Amino acid sequence: MCFQKKPIYTKRIFSGIQPTGSIHLGNYLGAIKEWVKLQGEAECPLWSIVDLHAITLPHDHEELRKNIYQMAATLLACGIDPQKSIIFQQSTVSRHTELAWTLGCMLTMKKLALLPQFKEKSETLKNIPVGLYIYPVLQSADILLYKATDVPVGKDQLQHLHLAQHLVHFFNGKYGDTFPVPNPLINESSGSVKSLKDPSKKMSKSDNEKKSLIRLIDEPEIIRKTIKKAVTDFTSEITYEPSSRPGVSNLVLIHSQMLDKSPEVICKEAQGLNTVQYKSLVTDVIIEKLTPIRQEYIRLMSAPDYVNSVLKNGSLRALPLADKCWLEVREKVGFSGGILR
Repeated sequence: MCFQKKPIYTKRIFSGIQPTGSIHLGNYLGAIKEWVKLQGEAECPLWSIVDLHAITLPHDHEELRKNIYQMAATLLACGIDPQKSIIFQQSTVSRHTELAWTLGCMLTMKKLALLPQFKEKSETLKNIPVGLYIYPVLQSADILLYKATDVPVGKDQLQHLHLAQHLVHFFNGKYGDTFPVPNPLINESSGSVKSLKDPSKKMSKSDNEKKSLIRLIDEPEIIRKTIKKAVTDFTSEITYEPSSRPGVSNLVLIHSQMLDKSPEVICKEAQGLNTVQYKSLVTDVIIEKLTPIRQEYIRLMSAPDYVNSVLKNGSLRALPLADKCWLEVREKVGFSGGILR
């Protein structure tokens, strides 16, 4: 009996981030900080600035252009190394949209409508853009185009990765082994950093309350004022109890992630401090860690030739990987055209 040997796929890490302006502390701790660590775990992970996703809702074209550059500068300032990683702008690799169309033809509207983020984002819209409905298909294409084996993802994005896994099983089952099943690299802290004004919500750039977040490029004095006004409670002791003490626990979590220590260790080291003293300590740690990032970001914002060259070189390195995958896909689905065999 003959058994077909399963292909062995090269370990490849892929993730993407939308160019939405200034990155805040939650974005950094939940994603970018982890990306920097992962640079040593696989050969040239791919980090994509997903500008195609950024137009699923109405946008300003000049703002988008600026945000793409700012995001590239931010990633570099945070420690993403173009010698160890491929940083590129999604829209410069047209295979993303070609594969997305092909995969979209393998899905039903019912399956897409079940995805939670579509429900959440469409609730407040009178006219729902088609892009908002189908962007999870593009997310899957982003991952599969590079035959990614591992995808750093927060718990709130797991269902979208499940869609990519579903598409892998469908495609491989119909056309033969083509894609590896992408494995989630779950960062337990991703999405867990809360608003400093309302710790029942995630830290979010869309929050109208300015003092709810800290941006990576905030000046030390702004950081100090923001943490000083952060919501805590009337208990002086520093403990980590997210359900009963969300405000203090949020500060402990930020502190622990900045120093790569457990919340339990942080609380032990903070014994004897009241919340006012502890806020001062957390502020000092945040300022110490973010100051080099802010300084490097400022430098990169005045070095457009370098930042643009990084993005251009990243696209040139991503293109052969994308082309190789797409040629295989088009052959298997019957696009390789007009020649009868």
